[in-house]
Amino acid sequence: MAPPPARVFAELVPAQAPAQAPAPAPAPPGREVHVSGSAELSAGPDRARVSLRLGSRKGAAVAARSSVSRRLEYIAHSARQRGVPEENMTVTEDFSRIENTYQMEAEVCIVFSDFGKMQNVCNLLIEKLGTSVTISPPHFYHTPEAIDTLRRQVCVAAVGNTRQKAHEVCQLFGQSLGKPLLIREEETKEWGGHINSPLSNSPESLTLQERIQNATAYASCRVFAVFEIKGKENRRNKLL
Repeated sequence: MAPPPARVFAELVPAQAPAQAPAPAPAPPGREVHVSGSAELSAGPDRARVSLRLGSRKGAAVAARSSVSRRLEYIAHSARQRGVPEENMTVTEDFSRIENTYQMEAEVCIVFSDFGKMQNVCNLLIEKLGTSVTISPPHFYHTPEAIDTLRRQVCVAAVGNTRQKAHEVCQLFGQSLGKPLLIREEETKEWGGHINSPLSNSPESLTLQERIQNATAYASCRVFAVFEIKGKENRRNKLL
């Protein structure tokens, strides 16, 4: 969605009657430039959650537990070796008896902030554990801190664009842009990449980059600002 066009209103005629005697004083009060501007930014996800499932069904309870425990320890060890903190790993276990056998099932959820490490860990576990572990596709998402950062950045960018437009308008008339008199945030919008681009494929068939793109967050901001207009630019200072 294209941002709305900027609106510019400039008042170059003094609102008050000019002084009787000319003087090299600052520009008369009431000379202002009114500008609206906008910005749009995006931010990719900063977290990914991967779920690993494994299980064992044996005639003896100890054998079923032992089979799963060995693989759980290997998974945790592999993740720790590649810099994943302990607090980013969650393990849930379920033990049950089915007829004359014992079944042990476990699920490991690992949260990654480094997607390269995520791929390395998953590739290693697939290579070493094979079909004895099922790894779900990664779920990408944003932390609240990442969304807050995006909101701040798009607002600052919109203010910067608005000031630049006001500066260019003043230059067009040989004037100098003064201090801001008013800055008002008029509208903000946030949306995800998947809202305006529905998936044509099932989630399992998406590539890693497609998953990241679909999890990308977008934000736009429109601001209105009023700046003071100073007198004509000093060409000598401009050349210096």
